[in-house]
Amino acid sequence: IAGAGMVGSLLAAALKDLPLDILLIDSAPVTPPAADAPYEPRVSAISRASENMFHHVGAWDRVTAVRYSPYTRMEVREEEGGAELVFNAGDVGESHLGCLVENRLMQWALTSAALDNPRARLLAPARVVGLERYATHWEVLLDSGDRIKAGLVVGADGAQSAVRRLAPVSMQAWDYRQKAIVCTVRTEKMHGASARQIFLKTGPLALLPLPDPNLCSIVWSAAHDRADQLMRMDDAGFLLALGQAFGDTLGRMEWVDRRHAFPLVARHAERYALPGLVLIGDAAHNIHPLAGQGVNLGFLDAAVLAEEIGRGLDRGLPPGHQAVLGRYARRRRGHNALIMHSMTG
Repeated sequence: IAGAGMVGSLLAAALKDLPLDILLIDSAPVTPPAADAPYEPRVSAISRASENMFHHVGAWDRVTAVRYSPYTRMEVREEEGGAELVFNAGDVGESHLGCLVENRLMQWALTSAALDNPRARLLAPARVVGLERYATHWEVLLDSGDRIKAGLVVGADGAQSAVRRLAPVSMQAWDYRQKAIVCTVRTEKMHGASARQIFLKTGPLALLPLPDPNLCSIVWSAAHDRADQLMRMDDAGFLLALGQAFGDTLGRMEWVDRRHAFPLVARHAERYALPGLVLIGDAAHNIHPLAGQGVNLGFLDAAVLAEEIGRGLDRGLPPGHQAVLGRYARRRRGHNALIMHSMTG
């Protein structure tokens, strides 16, 4: 598995009860987070389905032992007009709608769960720099010069996937002509375990609750010119602009940490699978972050691939068999395409 990020590590953890030798390869070591460390700028909204996957592989207790933020309410509104949607967990008989968790914490929890398996190991730092296809296997060339034979190669190495490029598999791409700004802010009023989003003329702005009742992670998607303008502002100017855009629901915006910006481009692999090679997560698809579905789609990829590999083994088929990977691709590509086009719309 090239990529020991959240999705690749979930796949490795989901395979740990199967008679397989698993090698996770990543460009950076996976380190445990400190409970008192500043919040990471990259935070994901985890669906209840994804939370159940974490429970299944033994990773959720590792997350909750550090920090996480369940949210019980979602508010979605528009900048102009009075349209508003409100979702409450109690209305559907649930304790919460989902959880906000820092990406690095999830990665550590899932990688740790995967490495509970004595037949799994992590090789990091290491990079895949070459792939060669043989009749019965792939040979993976690492930047160290080492060569590894594998019956199945999984590309879980992100949007700039080396596995996808080397296979090669072509991509469709749609430029949203926006950038996303992410950071942590402190608000005057408590967030009340509510996730909030407002649709502005220049793009959606989300404030997502963190474990501290007055801290939120923001994802502000804006047209390039507006995003560049926001990134050039000093902290006081940025907080003023944020307050003007969001309104006074949470009172005054009091503090912001370092801002990060990245361009928003939707991508979708033309194929998810070749004989003995498969793509999952961001290596296969990227979508707009407005509904927080990207990593949840990746987790579903990992769960379905693990299920199909287990089903194939029961039928005497190796993990890289075309029938196994074909079933995974048929189950996931259409669903991911539907969500991608919905987000684009």
